[in-house]
Amino acid sequence: MANIRTRFAPSPTGFLHIGGARTALFNWALTRRLGGEFVLRIEDTDLERSTEESERAVIEGLQWLGIDWDEGPHRQTERAARHAEVVESLLESGAAYRCTCTRERLEEQRAAELKAGGKGIYDGHCRELGLDADCGPHTVRLRIDRERSLQWDDLVFGPSGQDASEIGDGIIRRSDGTPLFHLAVVVDDLDMKISHVVRGADHHSNTPFQIAIHHAMGAPIPTYAHVPLIVAESGRKLSKRKDPVSLQQFRADGYLPEAMLNWLARLGWSHGDQEIFSAAEIADHFDLEHVGRSGAQADLAKLGWLNQHYIKERSPERLFEVVSPFLDAVAGHAVSRDDNLDKLLDLLRERSEQLVEMAEKARFALVDDIEIDAGAAKKHLRPVVLEPLEALIATLEALGDWTTSTLEAAFEETCKAQGDLKLGKLAQPVRVAVTGTGASPGIYETLDVAGRERTLARLKVAVELIRERAGAS
Repeated sequence: MANIRTRFAPSPTGFLHIGGARTALFNWALTRRLGGEFVLRIEDTDLERSTEESERAVIEGLQWLGIDWDEGPHRQTERAARHAEVVESLLESGAAYRCTCTRERLEEQRAAELKAGGKGIYDGHCRELGLDADCGPHTVRLRIDRERSLQWDDLVFGPSGQDASEIGDGIIRRSDGTPLFHLAVVVDDLDMKISHVVRGADHHSNTPFQIAIHHAMGAPIPTYAHVPLIVAESGRKLSKRKDPVSLQQFRADGYLPEAMLNWLARLGWSHGDQEIFSAAEIADHFDLEHVGRSGAQADLAKLGWLNQHYIKERSPERLFEVVSPFLDAVAGHAVSRDDNLDKLLDLLRERSEQLVEMAEKARFALVDDIEIDAGAAKKHLRPVVLEPLEALIATLEALGDWTTSTLEAAFEETCKAQGDLKLGKLAQPVRVAVTGTGASPGIYETLDVAGRERTLARLKVAVELIRERAGAS
């Protein structure tokens, strides 16, 4: 199917929603597998809400994910004259008509029909009036053939649609002269030779009217595929207030693009039992036959697992490249890469699901002053460890080399001198003193990357803190 053409047509009215990003991915992957062309079209006809900033967010988000396009970005506002031309053509052919019904009349008519058990669709009041351009304020409605079927075979949902008599003569041009979304999207898809319209299931109910517009224009119907919506883990609809839904936010939280792409691909689509997919594998294997109909749950735990997988896979150079902005933010200055930092990041790979988390865990080695967690201090920095800590400080100060092996020997020597003190009884207070928290990589590796100066300075601060608290009590 070399002539397949798909499109992603977002509205630039905010951030790039993960649902939109997944729709773009599905279109891209299908097109790449079948050797067609993928078009980017910006549907910016909502002039009040569309912004250049939002358009940039869409484009940058797609580029970050590695989703490229073959044509575009086209902008719907640039095609206003073409949309107006089609409306006039439909009026001339009788496939559309002018309607002067007021909002009040339409609301009253709808309410009355619903009360009578009807569907509340437009009653065709102006359908046969033959109103011309000087009829005053008016909309333009499509004259739908009420005997026609508006059904299609959806590549995801199967047989879909309804009879034309069930939808009524919908508006295709507003009273201010601007086209309705339905008219503009059909015209654009036709002009851009879109063969497959792959979009979210929230557009499923729009399709019958759009098919009616195709019929009115004497145009072929594209192949439709409506992919399931992404839902929260509870099964409810995603909420912009309660749930993370912005691609930009996921990026800011430190998720890698390959993890996001992998996760998005698996939201509603499967390929056997495979969980890990590169972009190339998604493009090689993606098909609509294995896209489900039910809502795809946004499993954030799975995303975290995937992100950690890709963090582990990154080379030291590529890992530093992506984590450095987060390290800079934690440190308050530009952090330079060196062997010690590479060693620390390598230790943190196994403990971090997000880059922002990795940077926070590296804080103890990036800044001079740390804040000790109050709970960890209360639990571990107690008078009982004062003597072992002072003994360890003395042993560490006497070390010639500062390596994991010499540090291990220093701990063993101190524990033995303290009556065979268990390592954990000494290591955990040291960990809290040096990192400010009760969790870190192995204690010898932690002190190795913290360095001699910082380690000794922080252990002495901890000793003073214990003495002060003991004196106060």
